[in-house]
Amino acid sequence: MEASKPLMKHYSAKLKQATLLWLEGFREACCLHRVVILCYRSRELLIRTGQCFLLNGFIFLGSMFVLNRVVVPMLHWILPDQSSQFSSQIALSLGCILKFYSIIRHGLIQLFYVFWFYPLYVFSLILSNIWYNDIAKFGFAAMGRSGPSGVEPSSPSESITAKSTIHTKRLAGLGGVVVGIAEQVYSVLLLSFFFLEVFATGFVPYVGKVLNFLLLSWMYAYYCFEYKWNISEVALEKRLDFFESNWAFFAGFGSPCVLAIFLFSPLVSYGVMAILFPLFVLTATGSGAEQDISFQRRKWKGVGLGRLPIFYAADTLSLRVLSLLPLEHQDQIQDNKAH
Repeated sequence: MEASKPLMKHYSAKLKQATLLWLEGFREACCLHRVVILCYRSRELLIRTGQCFLLNGFIFLGSMFVLNRVVVPMLHWILPDQSSQFSSQIALSLGCILKFYSIIRHGLIQLFYVFWFYPLYVFSLILSNIWYNDIAKFGFAAMGRSGPSGVEPSSPSESITAKSTIHTKRLAGLGGVVVGIAEQVYSVLLLSFFFLEVFATGFVPYVGKVLNFLLLSWMYAYYCFEYKWNISEVALEKRLDFFESNWAFFAGFGSPCVLAIFLFSPLVSYGVMAILFPLFVLTATGSGAEQDISFQRRKWKGVGLGRLPIFYAADTLSLRVLSLLPLEHQDQIQDNKAH
């Protein structure tokens, strides 16, 4: 019993660290006053953020509201399917007509989705992604930052290799273009496979919802900070190491985002997410996450939680797909990851 006390104390300390980092990440995500400050500083940022609200809030979610609160009740009134609206004898004789009404009503609603909601969804998805990049860029400029900034090293070896990483990022000419393309290809594959992993966890019995919530929190947190890291020219391997080494903080940061959409239907969830996401991108842009985590490490005398291989499965699948590419492309991506 006495021998197990140090082990229990060790895990208790780790749990406390994880909880504090999770709360710190949650608090950082909820610092929405930064959005007001940054929009006040940048007119371009205010316009882009307003456009996101107009498209995804007023038009997309507004259309959903009109459909559910106006169009559907009106169709139910014009094409009823409840026999209680008629006398019993008439209801028996009109059974086939009522079923026909139901089919017509269902078909009209589906036409509304096919010719309005789905095209609007695709249009919003493309345009919003363009705007998110602009929002991060304008937010970064409003913060008064114009040059690259890195993340805190998660281990002593990171600081030793920092200069070689910066040198790799700034390769000039054709070599720099190839490195950039290779990194982008790998990043897209990695996040695509991670998204499939998130989707698959939703079907796991009993613990599927919890796993889905956790992975979604990490996914949205990574997306929010990715804009900042791209503008700061942080190398892909370095940002992945920082993210996985501080997994509790980023789980907390992504939680408010997921909480806001978790109980809605898919289309409504997208509309809500499309409104909230630029706000969380701006809180991430203005976040001092690196300094906060470094401060917590100093409090714990440099002892961290350890790296959690969040992207291990996605990384393995990505490298398997990249192995199908020509050899020189594989070498370029492997060299890029090595830096």
